[in-house]
Amino acid sequence: MLAQYVFTSSNAPFRIVRHGHRWRALFGDVETGRFENPEDAIRDLRQLFPEARLPRRLTDWRYLPDAALLHVPPPSPAVVARLAAA
Repeated sequence: MLAQYVFTSSNAPFRIVRHGHRWRALFGDVETGRFENPEDAIRDLRQLFPEARLPRRLTDWRYLPDAALLHVPPPSPAVVARLAAA
């Protein structure tokens, strides 16, 4: 999972996702633009979807940090025992 900011509305989630050195603004799974910083993405989303009443401040969005190793399963008991013995 990539670092992202999320705001859930009644229609679909709004997300601002880090994509390399830029940020992607999404409404559901539809990309609305790419930006240099997340604040610009918020401004764009607020202009495109005024009825959604999106928060102005980034701190009011839920932040989900990078979780690059989330897909790796936990170590087996044998591996844990070997590490403990080392």
